[in-house]
Amino acid sequence: MEPDLFTAAAEERQEKDPSGSPLAVRMRPRTLDEVVGQQHLLKPGSPLRRLVGEGASGPAGPSSVILWGPPGTGKTTLAYVVSKATNKRFVELSAITAGVKEVRAVIDGARRAVGGYGKETVLFLDEIHRFSKAQQDSLLPAVENRWVTLIAATTENPYFSVISPLLSRSLLLTLEPLTDDDVRGLLRRALTADRGLRSAVTLPEDTEDHLLRIAGGDARRALTALEAAAGAALDKGEPEVTLATLEETVDRAAVKYDRDGDQHYDVASALIKSIRGSDVDAALHYLARMIEAGEDPRFIARRLMISASEDIGLADPNALPIAVAAAQAVAMIGFPEAALTLSHATIALALAPKSNAATTAIGAALDDVRKGHAGTVPAHLRDSHYQGAGKLGHGQGYVYPHDLPEGIAPQQYAPDALKDREYYTPTRHGAEARYADAVEWTREHLGRKRS
Repeated sequence: MEPDLFTAAAEERQEKDPSGSPLAVRMRPRTLDEVVGQQHLLKPGSPLRRLVGEGASGPAGPSSVILWGPPGTGKTTLAYVVSKATNKRFVELSAITAGVKEVRAVIDGARRAVGGYGKETVLFLDEIHRFSKAQQDSLLPAVENRWVTLIAATTENPYFSVISPLLSRSLLLTLEPLTDDDVRGLLRRALTADRGLRSAVTLPEDTEDHLLRIAGGDARRALTALEAAAGAALDKGEPEVTLATLEETVDRAAVKYDRDGDQHYDVASALIKSIRGSDVDAALHYLARMIEAGEDPRFIARRLMISASEDIGLADPNALPIAVAAAQAVAMIGFPEAALTLSHATIALALAPKSNAATTAIGAALDDVRKGHAGTVPAHLRDSHYQGAGKLGHGQGYVYPHDLPEGIAPQQYAPDALKDREYYTPTRHGAEARYADAVEWTREHLGRKRS
């Protein structure tokens, strides 16, 4: 909502004397030119430039935008810059605390402002993915009629978390994770800036490198860690932030992983693709990220079971039993010991020979069935155990394979339309080589035509 008298006074005091604010807040850019990274969104004529009044004249007004990106990439910062640079009325809401009532109040105020004294409103809505469909629907008339220009921020994939009508009325701007050079420049600026640490301490190269590892592309995390370490150094009377002091202050890098968001699926996808690619070290890295973030071990185990059939199959017939055993074990023991079992299974799957022949075989068979390529079951294969089946010709002419020396009966099994169709194409990888020999031999003895 719009700030009340007390909030406005507090913000004014904070701007005049920001020393009591966190370093990440003090170092927040005040103009678009101070923004670190995201240069692909800040070119002349870009939607964000137009929102702050640069080139926004003429019949085409600035568009509403949805800012999508990981934490710490500058979504709130960009909205803050717009609020300071624009001559429009700026209102901020958080989807965590606001509801339809608050949204409607802002819209009503925007309509009065534009009708009463021609003042346009920019509405910044943080964490829009937390809004329900009904809450997002309440924004549509205001955005469509441009009673408000919306800046919405989300860490979730908006194609899943934002309703289509709102997406179609807004521009989707994707923020990229900051590079190490971006974060390094920000750290060095914070060390010397008047609204930063004012050169109270220095930052050796090894400490800076570790800060970058801790940050993982998150500017806010980098500045928070720097402030904590600088405070510890000053308390000890040290002129520089040593690596030892930093490690004492921040004992581990926070894992960039949201169990309910995109990271949940992205990291899980990377784990499976690393296993498929036989990169055991990358697979263990992604497994460690999931474990450290507190992922449900049963979810990880389910993904491993799928991988065992999808990507390994009969190239290593032991892969699926290993994955199933791992799933049973983690369900019984849980974390932290389940990490050992999941590591065991991940290593086994990553190093196993690979084959997707089982996957492509069922895919091809399903494709034929869905296209209507089915046909009737041959009469000699139909059930003949009920009364009257013989009169219908069911089961007549069926040859029992076990009565033959080789255990193979050269008779037609598939419907007429599919009698020569081959779905399974085995590889020669690992144990599947013997299945390749077996399928070649059986097809020959069944009298099937070679494809």
